[in-house]
Amino acid sequence: MQPKLIIHGGAGSSLKTKEASQAVRYSLYKVIEDIYSLLLNGASAGEAVVRGCQLLEDDPRFNAGTGSVLQSDGQIRMSAALMDGTQQRFSGVINISRVKNPIYLAKTLQDSADRVLSDYGAAELARELHTPTYNPLTEVRLKEWLQERQENFDRTMADVVAEQEFVKPSESGRGTIGVVALDSQGHLAAGTSTGGKGFERIGRVSDSAMPAGNYANRKAGVSCTGIGEHIIDECLAAKIVVRVTDGLSLREAMARSFTEARENDRDFAAIALDYTGAIAYGKTSKTLLAAYHTGEQIGDTLEMVEDVQTIF
Repeated sequence: MQPKLIIHGGAGSSLKTKEASQAVRYSLYKVIEDIYSLLLNGASAGEAVVRGCQLLEDDPRFNAGTGSVLQSDGQIRMSAALMDGTQQRFSGVINISRVKNPIYLAKTLQDSADRVLSDYGAAELARELHTPTYNPLTEVRLKEWLQERQENFDRTMADVVAEQEFVKPSESGRGTIGVVALDSQGHLAAGTSTGGKGFERIGRVSDSAMPAGNYANRKAGVSCTGIGEHIIDECLAAKIVVRVTDGLSLREAMARSFTEARENDRDFAAIALDYTGAIAYGKTSKTLLAAYHTGEQIGDTLEMVEDVQTIF
């Protein structure tokens, strides 16, 4: 089967400059090219998803891994999840600190009896695996937090894609990351990783390490981004996958889910693949930073106008 791939780097307000859009597009396309070559060489969907998430976590432009936002106490706590669609198996870590790639911890839990670990448990897992200690803090995110602290944390979340005056155009455009892949065997997998929404209460849990934000089975895979509480309220990723499983086309499942989201005044986006190779993406937010490979060409959603779009 022809492999298919879609990735995202967040959703939110519009990018303000052409330079910012070009920088984000370059980052996304670079990851697409790297991961798609793995799929062509026989990598499984799960392997491609983990590698794609790792590359996006390592890019300080995005709010996952290096470049994650700071919480209200000035600490970075990250979450990530991986779901193997063939085995319909979910694993993840919640509010892990001082590691470079949370997605790798999620991967190691795929074969564990306890497949979702939070804070202390996730930290203990990292120690057991001899994961090197790593500080994902960047100067841009520290400046953002310091500025917001002076304003008594009036904003409810950190910037996702909007540029701050201290952010260079090449550094703009950060957000939760995700990857959905269909491999040559027709298997699906989805992965999502985040630093959270920024400035949140200690202990807040993101949708990214829940089936609400990351879900896959043999029929479809979905990764979400945006306001986590809205994604949880809609149980968005699982809802879309279940609708495809129950017989709707991916286009119909996405369209119905996003119609409901608009009626409920939600702010989020999602990327998806189904077992036929259909690629879909949708948003209620102003911007979705996503790119995809159809098997013939690379495209992106940076100038997307429609709420939902499907490519076959």
